[in-house]
Amino acid sequence: MNSTKKVLLINTHLNYPNWSEGKLNDAFHQIAKEFFISKGFEVLETKVEDGYDADQEVEKHIAADVIILQTPINWFGAPWIYKKYVDEVFNSGLASAKFLSGDGRTREDLTKQYGTGGKMQGKKFMVCSTWNAPKASFDDSDQILFEGRSTADVLIQITSNYRFCGVDIVPDYNCFDIFKDGDIVGTLENYPAHLEKVFNI
Repeated sequence: MNSTKKVLLINTHLNYPNWSEGKLNDAFHQIAKEFFISKGFEVLETKVEDGYDADQEVEKHIAADVIILQTPINWFGAPWIYKKYVDEVFNSGLASAKFLSGDGRTREDLTKQYGTGGKMQGKKFMVCSTWNAPKASFDDSDQILFEGRSTADVLIQITSNYRFCGVDIVPDYNCFDIFKDGDIVGTLENYPAHLEKVFNI
């Protein structure tokens, strides 16, 4: 039996020529790849914009111990191609019953909660994202837009898909204020330390 741990790196940047060409998200992706290789992991990769087979993506998810989504935040969510990816891949995982079997509720046991039917326990999922928003706009009830919400709160529409399937969610990592005064270099440099901490490796 192959005991090598596996990580699935999903890059869902959508290229907009002369405006957003994906170099920063690619940089984070490469840092994660090099980090996990250095820790003895086998690296599985998907660049959503390049195309994918939904059934094969299901198998990558099943094989992976760790799953990381690398994404820009465009209009407060991942690019539309990621929603399409999720719809197709998670529907395949539902149809094959490899990700989950129903939503967890049963008529026989009314104490079972919605969102407890997942089959992917033991796996871990993390979002690494790039934002125009400054860090100061989060976790502060005086901020008009997010009203005290954290990045985890804003990213819940992404992480809930995995939690619904039984995956553990680890703290996200974010590069803020990328078009103005963000510390891009420092955030890139500190990424391996975050990975080491949240995945305990």
